[in-house]
Amino acid sequence: MSDSVSTGVGTDADADAADTWHDYGRSRLHPVLEGALRCFALHGYHGTTIRMIAAESSLSVAGVYHHYPSKHAILVAVMSQAMEDLWQRSTAADAAAEGPVDRFTDVITCLLEFHTQRRDDAFIALTEIRSLDAEARAAHIAKRDRQQRLVEEIVEQGVADGVFEAAHPRDACRAVVTMCTSVSHWYRPDGALSSSELAQRYCAIALAAVGCRTVTRG
Repeated sequence: MSDSVSTGVGTDADADAADTWHDYGRSRLHPVLEGALRCFALHGYHGTTIRMIAAESSLSVAGVYHHYPSKHAILVAVMSQAMEDLWQRSTAADAAAEGPVDRFTDVITCLLEFHTQRRDDAFIALTEIRSLDAEARAAHIAKRDRQQRLVEEIVEQGVADGVFEAAHPRDACRAVVTMCTSVSHWYRPDGALSSSELAQRYCAIALAAVGCRTVTRG
């Protein structure tokens, strides 16, 4: 059975989400989760110990266990927070847009920004599924599928409206989302592209992948 714990103090996108889905300030993770995230990103889940998390969090080992009963519970909390943050941002982006083209553009922009601005969170949420127990894995996959389905629903509406020409909408969506999530593996803020430049370039690729027939808003 999965460990039942709080994920911390909420997500970055709780307040005024419709206006702030693209804004990334300082992370609001619990200090234990902040420390664990850094350790997991550097050493992997299995290469990280509670003692390492404690040191990174400026706590004692007992202090870590006061908040979370196990390393697995910490991983579950980190991954749950990441997926919930992404979902809140994505639904806010979707709600603020009108029409399939702008909805698709904004949700894909949101995906790309999350995977560049919250690289460690996104990377752990993508790569450490194998480290979750069966119950936690099922819950995580359900959240991942919910995210995928949002993109599919937008594209299916676009096909129905005649603005997208994807012959195989679900396959196109799977390819687009995979392209977006892979960004956390390689993107560096000091690289050739800024987060916004990357989002603009990849959105053009994504729109082509779903057979967009119209231009987006300027």
